[in-house]
Amino acid sequence: MRRRLYFLLPDVKTAKSVFKKLLLARIEQEHVFFLAKEGVALGDLPEATMLQKSDEIHGLALGLVVGGATGALAGVVAMMFPPSGLVMGLGVILAMSLIGAIVGIWASGMIAADVPNTRLKKFSKDIEQGRILLMVDVPKLQIGEITTMIREQCPDADARGRDPTIPAFP
Repeated sequence: MRRRLYFLLPDVKTAKSVFKKLLLARIEQEHVFFLAKEGVALGDLPEATMLQKSDEIHGLALGLVVGGATGALAGVVAMMFPPSGLVMGLGVILAMSLIGAIVGIWASGMIAADVPNTRLKKFSKDIEQGRILLMVDVPKLQIGEITTMIREQCPDADARGRDPTIPAFP
């Protein structure tokens, strides 16, 4: 199980230095993400993807639940009031739930792709001032070690907390 740690770093040079230390600590590159304001060149640092920058994961989950529930409700209504001449069973509820979930995932995914990540909102002011946000997913047992290592590497690094869990598909 991994946890996502957040650190604000003062500049790109410091971010590159911290990134090298993370690699030496055996944190794979696919678990490290940097976010800077528009126009800042991060060079070879792994930039945060759309999944980290947007509320895509939350939107997809919400679409699945709401769409599936709406489809199930529509299936119950169709079963209770079937069109004349048709006999409907419980399969209608299942089919409508599946269709509702698919449509819900599609619609909410399209919307959520353009919604900024609500977890990153608290960092927006610092990012706009030129600081670099480091998001690193570390094994639960290494949280203290990695936090200490980053603070030793960069005393100016501002630890800004951690997520209790990371998304399943970051």
